[in-house]
Amino acid sequence: MAVKTVLIVYAHQSAGSFNAAVKDAAVDVLKKQGCTVLVSDLYEIKFKATATEEDITGAVKNPEHFCYGEETMLAWQEGRLASDIVEEHKKLKEADLVIFQFPMYWFSVPAIMKGWMDRVLTLGFAYTSEKRYSAGIFREKKAMLSFTTGSHETMFSSNGINGDMNVTLWPVQNGVLNYCGFQVLAPQVFWAPTHLSAEARDSLLKGWRTRLQGLLSEAPLSFPTIDSFDKVKGFQLKSEVHDKQADSPFGLTVGHHLEKPLPPHSQMKAGV
Repeated sequence: MAVKTVLIVYAHQSAGSFNAAVKDAAVDVLKKQGCTVLVSDLYEIKFKATATEEDITGAVKNPEHFCYGEETMLAWQEGRLASDIVEEHKKLKEADLVIFQFPMYWFSVPAIMKGWMDRVLTLGFAYTSEKRYSAGIFREKKAMLSFTTGSHETMFSSNGINGDMNVTLWPVQNGVLNYCGFQVLAPQVFWAPTHLSAEARDSLLKGWRTRLQGLLSEAPLSFPTIDSFDKVKGFQLKSEVHDKQADSPFGLTVGHHLEKPLPPHSQMKAGV
């Protein structure tokens, strides 16, 4: 196997946390496989979470009506982005796989990690209106979410009080990772580790180490390709794609459900 570079974007304040142990296990196992492992420890580097005019050095194009996406794209083109964004761009360009490691906050990523996505996935660098989804800039790269929950797995089921985890994951896995073209690997979910015994947490880490052995060769989750949608008709699903789904008991994806039952586990497991 050719040497691969893995970037771990890590968001937890405590070096004694279970998230830290998960991150450390990934660094250890991947390095033993010969990978180059880069870590962006967002709390340690005090990464700025807010996307503001401060991310640009020099004058902005339209100070009276500041548009972050357009202004940062221009700054990126002219080499005028803030140094912390530039540093993350360098890591991301090198990475074959990006692992986002975090505790789930309010059914999503922590603010500091959302800030990384807002600021580092710069218009022009990470996506354009022409280069997104299956035609995305990062289509040769893989990415995945690895996270802990505060609630048990049963609570994130289709019958559970928190609702279906597949639905919870759709905005980030499709709207951020797939949008930028990443091949999205199935998430690694550590269900409610704070409610488990030390032995049970050790078992979770052992399972993670086992998965890491073959992680780089895993098949990604399935998303419809961009050519499944008709640009002329406002990027609506093409009739022939819709018709192929007519006899299926399920919708195409969590988002493109076609007013049918959601496909089971489509954001949790590859090949479903």
